[in-house]
Amino acid sequence: MFDWNGLGPAVDYVGLNNFKEIFGDKVFMKAVTNCLLIVVLSLGIQLPLALALALMVGRDLPGRAFFRMIFFMPYVLSEVITGIIWMSLFNADPSRGLINALLILIPGVQPQSFLSDLNQVMFCIFIVLTWKFFGLHMLLYLAGLQNIPREIEEAALIDGANRWQLTRHITIPMLGSTIRTVIQLSVLGSLTQFNLVWVMTGGGPVNASEMMATYMYRFGFRRYLLGYGSAVALVMFVDLLDLLRAYMRLARQEEY
Repeated sequence: MFDWNGLGPAVDYVGLNNFKEIFGDKVFMKAVTNCLLIVVLSLGIQLPLALALALMVGRDLPGRAFFRMIFFMPYVLSEVITGIIWMSLFNADPSRGLINALLILIPGVQPQSFLSDLNQVMFCIFIVLTWKFFGLHMLLYLAGLQNIPREIEEAALIDGANRWQLTRHITIPMLGSTIRTVIQLSVLGSLTQFNLVWVMTGGGPVNASEMMATYMYRFGFRRYLLGYGSAVALVMFVDLLDLLRAYMRLARQEEY
């Protein structure tokens, strides 16, 4: 995905050897893989669930104002506080961690080391990210639903369309611009995620939860390898630019 063309002075300033070392580092490639995993999970699970819930809450659901408030409240919290809260919930000690305290109530289930398990840590982080940003995506979808004229939906219902047909052929297509905006924000947030990961795991255990932003911070600000850290930042910038440019071109074609 990384494009060397057109970088010019930036590559010369940072140093070409730093770029070669980056792409030869297995930890950096692991960080890239983790970022892409979060992107895939967000697009495949988080955003569709937010859209489904927005369609439910945006309709004549009893107590919809209460549900809107409940789901949006986590977004108000800072990412540092969110990370600290979920570190406590994921604590491996059942006397300190609520999740393990509930798990051991199930016969035959042992306490889990969520944030210390190489196979579970990224999925735990995704759960926290979903809890944190789910309300924002839902609110954006709700804002998009408010712009859909009720007359169009009522006309479709009079013509014999059921709720599924109404949602598939009218509501979702008319939410196209909102969906594209939510996807862009989700991809940007997933590829540049730092605060939650750094607070909860610091990129561990054994670099299992390393992200590109934590990798850049570790080398650029903790080890004071500013040239290497700048190279990582430049790679992140170009990758994000390429992804957004490709996505905008595809979305524009679909809109036309």
